[in-house]
Amino acid sequence: MERLQRDIAEWATFEDAFAFDADAVGPGGGADAPLVAGVDQAFRDDRAISAVVVSRGGEVIERTHAVTPVSIPYVPGLLAFREGGPILEALATLETEPDLYLFDGSGRIHYRQAGLATHVGVLVDAPAVGVAKSLLCGTPAASPDGRPEGWRTPITADEEVEADAGTTLGYAVQTRQYDSEPIVNPLYVSPGHRVSAATSATLVERLCERYKLPEPTRRADAHADTVRERLAADEEGDDST
Repeated sequence: MERLQRDIAEWATFEDAFAFDADAVGPGGGADAPLVAGVDQAFRDDRAISAVVVSRGGEVIERTHAVTPVSIPYVPGLLAFREGGPILEALATLETEPDLYLFDGSGRIHYRQAGLATHVGVLVDAPAVGVAKSLLCGTPAASPDGRPEGWRTPITADEEVEADAGTTLGYAVQTRQYDSEPIVNPLYVSPGHRVSAATSATLVERLCERYKLPEPTRRADAHADTVRERLAADEEGDDST
């Protein structure tokens, strides 16, 4: 698995290589805004519920999902082998062709520079960005604690990462902050494929409207939860008959 991750990191492009207008990403992009797919998962028993919500600007264009058995336990650094296949099952059901994918998970901020967003981005050969709530590895250039909204700092490779020391893997991005407690922690944003680290951070900032998380992954998270609740209700109903 680790050898395959090294290969994927070699195949990935961590530079901007896309045709859409990055300035048009986000709720103000209008009718010509790129299609952005948010991808997230929920779990029920030994099944992954992989949800994809495609938006253009502030409008939802498509929702889809797949329910897939999972047989690999969660192992830090090997998340893509547990969740990648189920996500590909969901992406295969899409009728639209997104310009950009946002994943709830890491991209280049990974021990072997090949997180979930890199795996799937390379496999579908599309621009992809990873958005994680916690830092898997790497070192922030400055402490992220208590930073104001709009702040960002690079995450660079350290001894845990198979990359030259000081390589910029992604950014800690403070998308929201409030005067009230508790203090909001930053997101850890990194390129998955065909997007640079700096552009990844900027795109995520543009996609955060009222909340800490970008709208595409927030919508995918909500859709995954809805599907899980529906499955639970159906199965509990079957058990009662």
